[in-house]
Amino acid sequence: MLFTSLFTSISAQKMHDKKAISKAKTVKITQPNEEEKVVAAVKVDTFKFKTILGIDSLNLYHANLKFKLFKKNAHASYYHNKFNGRLTASGTKFNNNNYTAAHKKLPFGTKVRVTNESNGKSVIVEITDRGPFSKSREIDLSRRAFMEITSNKNLGVITVTIEEVIESK
Repeated sequence: MLFTSLFTSISAQKMHDKKAISKAKTVKITQPNEEEKVVAAVKVDTFKFKTILGIDSLNLYHANLKFKLFKKNAHASYYHNKFNGRLTASGTKFNNNNYTAAHKKLPFGTKVRVTNESNGKSVIVEITDRGPFSKSREIDLSRRAFMEITSNKNLGVITVTIEEVIESK
């Protein structure tokens, strides 16, 4: 029996809207040489579904990933909104709603898992820029990535662990 499922992503009403709308999902089960039958159309909480499957912010499956410790007790901050639309050092346009980060030494395109040490929440981001230009900080996260792992939305700096993502083949 061949099992296929169609899932759509969460879409937020506005950038600052905390509630996201989860669209209806359709699950189809088909057998060879038989027409498709829609078995169920259900409402799915996409966040919980991604957590169960181990899918992260960049839609990478954790089962296929290995992590190499880069730095513990690092300080992370986030980009100000004034940088939206500006070019990054890698040549891409910066967007505070993407899962990106700036690091002083890591190569562009490197994916890293950043884990908040105080609450254990983590996010995987891609290095697209250079910075931060403060000696005490190790990594600058996009606002979306930062707000996803912080427990206090009023903080501007958190202590994190940075691990490089190594995709196994």
